[in-house]
Amino acid sequence: MSGAVTGIVVVVLIIVAALAGYFAASSTISASTTTSTSLVTTTLPAVTSTQTEVINGTVTKTLTSTTTSVSTTISTTTSTPSVTEILTGAGSTFIYPVLSAMIAQYQQGTPSVQINYQSIGSGGGISALEGKTVDFAASDAPLQAADIAKAPSALTIPATIGAVTVAYNLPGIKSNLHLTGSVVADIFLGKVTMWNDPEITALNSNVTLPAKSILVVHRSDSSGTTFTFTGYLSIVSPAWNSTVGQAKSVAWPVGLGSNGNAGVAGVVQGTSYTIGYVELAYALQNSMTVAAIQNAAGTWKLPTLSSTAAAVQGVSGLPAGNGVWSSINLLNEPGTNSYPIVTFSYIIVYQDLSVVNGQSLAKATALVNFLWWEVGNTAQTLAGSLSYVPLPANVVALDEATIKTITFNGQAISITATQ
Repeated sequence: MSGAVTGIVVVVLIIVAALAGYFAASSTISASTTTSTSLVTTTLPAVTSTQTEVINGTVTKTLTSTTTSVSTTISTTTSTPSVTEILTGAGSTFIYPVLSAMIAQYQQGTPSVQINYQSIGSGGGISALEGKTVDFAASDAPLQAADIAKAPSALTIPATIGAVTVAYNLPGIKSNLHLTGSVVADIFLGKVTMWNDPEITALNSNVTLPAKSILVVHRSDSSGTTFTFTGYLSIVSPAWNSTVGQAKSVAWPVGLGSNGNAGVAGVVQGTSYTIGYVELAYALQNSMTVAAIQNAAGTWKLPTLSSTAAAVQGVSGLPAGNGVWSSINLLNEPGTNSYPIVTFSYIIVYQDLSVVNGQSLAKATALVNFLWWEVGNTAQTLAGSLSYVPLPANVVALDEATIKTITFNGQAISITATQ
C-alpha cells in the first residue's frame, strides 16, 4: 500500500472514530425527550453547465464546466412528550391576539397540555359555557342576570384590559380626526351621514373632509366589543341610550355588519369612507387610522397603551370572583390622559369544574394551573407587548383569590404552575 493511500485510510479512520464519539455523547437524553441523529452521505451525479457570453447580439465565448459534488447532511428528529390533557375555550375576539400568544407561550413550557380556543365572539363563548361544552369562556361583557341564572356558580376572572378604537378609512387623512362621543353616536344612529357634516367639520377645522357618504360598519355577531362600544355611547348620548342602549347585540339603525373584530377591521381597511369600532391590537396590527376621542376631562385622546392604562389607574371596589360584575366598566373614566373606551376582558369558568361535560380532575388541574399562570407576571408582561394593559396588582390579587376557590367535585385543586 502506497504512503498516500495509507494516509487517506488513517484520515478516514480518524473521522469515523470522531463521529462515533460524537453520536455516543449525543445519545444521553432526558427521560421526557427522545432524539435520534443520522448521518446521511449522498454523492450527486456530475452536472454539466454551459455559460454563453453574448456581446451586441454576437456569441463571443461558450464555457462548459463539469462539477461533481458530495452532500453530507446530519438530520435530527426530536419527539416531545405526548399531550395528556386538552382544554377547550371559546368566546371573545377582542382578547384573541393576546390570549393566543399566552396559550402558545404556556404550551411551550407545558407541552403536555394543549389548549384549543375558538374566537367566536363573547356571546358565543358565554352560550358554550352555559351549555357546559367548553372548559372556559372569554368575554369582554360580564355576565348579566340572565347569564347568571343559567350559570349560577360561574366565576369572573379579569384576564386583560384593552381599548376599543373608532377606526375610519378616509383617503389622504391620517389618524387623529377629532370626534366627540355624541358625534360618534350620531354617526351610528344615522343622523350624521356625510363626512363633511358640520358636526364633524366643526371639530376639525384644519382638515378638508370629503363630501362623501359615511359607510358605518358594525359587528354582526354577539360581541363583547359591541357591549363596550354601545355602553360608551349610552353614557355620552341620551339619544343612543333611549333608542338603542347597551348590549352584546343591538338593533343597529344603520350600517353593514361583519363578524368579529377581524371582520370589521377588514371591511374598514378595505373600503374607503367607512367607519367602525375595532379593538386596539387589531387596529395596530392592520395600521388602521383611528380617531382621537374627547374624554371626560375634555382632552382629545388617541387610543394607545398609555392612554388605556391611564383609564385604569384608580380601579377599585371590584366584586369577588363569584360576585356580580354586570355594572363594572372602565368607560369615560376621569383624568386628562384617559382614553374613554376601555374594558376588562374576562375568563369565565365554573367554580366546581365537575359540572362541565367530559371534565376530569386531571383536566381541571390543568385548567387551574393555566389560569394561575395567565394572571401572573410572565403572561401579563406579554400582554403589554401586544398593546393590552397588564392587570394592576390589586386585580391580580383578586384573581388569585378566585382561582384558589376552584374545585373538582368539591375537592381543592393543587396549583403547581409558576408565574
